[in-house]
Formats: sequence, structure tokens, C-alpha cells
Amino acid sequence: MLNQYIVFMLNDQRHALHLSAVDRVVRMVHITPLSGAPDVVLGVVNLRGRIVPVINVRQRFNLPQREITLNDRLIFAHTKQRTVALAADAVTDVVESPEENQIPAESILPTLKYMAGVSKFKDGLILIHDLDKFLSLEEENSLDLALASA
Repeated sequence: MLNQYIVFMLNDQRHALHLSAVDRVVRMVHITPLSGAPDVVLGVVNLRGRIVPVINVRQRFNLPQREITLNDRLIFAHTKQRTVALAADAVTDVVESPEENQIPAESILPTLKYMAGVSKFKDGLILIHDLDKFLSLEEENSLDLALASA
């Protein structure tokens, strides 16, 4: 079975989400800070009248922080709980990969919290993320409270 992924860049590293979880990709817009939100939340944006939290993927993966630019992208995707936006340097591709090319995260390192696995391609590896694991239960609750009071 072929899986489809949307590939995005953080620094020079390729990351991906299941295409089925992605709603749209847009150019970066102004992010409004959200008081009381978890540290991993950059703030919120307005998507057609809906307030959507923006996740700082760099912080989630302990990557070096950098200034967000208008050339960056926002990937709007959905978890079981909510719609979120991920800040990415660029969105490069939609790729297909057979299931047998994916190595589950547990077989690489059991403590990889936010990854579904790694997929092998001719030109290298792509880290596949599990969006439903991006926010802990505590972060979800904190975000709910911050959004409710905004």
C-alpha cells in the first residue's frame, strides 16, 4: 500500500506529515501571541474566522530557533482534537512511499515521542511525524484554557 506525505523543511532536514491530515498550505501571515498558551505554541492565526494555534515545530524537535519570515509556510492540519498550523521553512513536495519503506519510530528509538517513523527514499530519509502526538495532554488542556480566555 502506498502512503502519501507532504514534505516540509526545517533547516536542511526533510520532515513529513500524512497528506490525509493536511488541510492546506499558505504563506506565512502575522501570528498573534496567545497569553497562557504552552511554550510550544507560537500564537494564533485567523483561518476564515476560526482561531487556529500555530505550533513551533522547531522547539518541539529541539532545533535551533530562527526568525520567522514571510517566505515561510503555515501547514494547516488536523489532529483528533483540533486544527493546528505548523510553521515550516518551506513545503517542497507531496511524495508516495510504500509501507515497507517506512521504519516505525519504536524500532529506531522507543522514546521518539512525536514521530511515526522514517521513510527511505532514493535521495535520503524523511522523518514522518504523528501530528496527534505533537501536544501532550497537559499542553492540550493549557491551550484550551488560553483559547477560551482569549
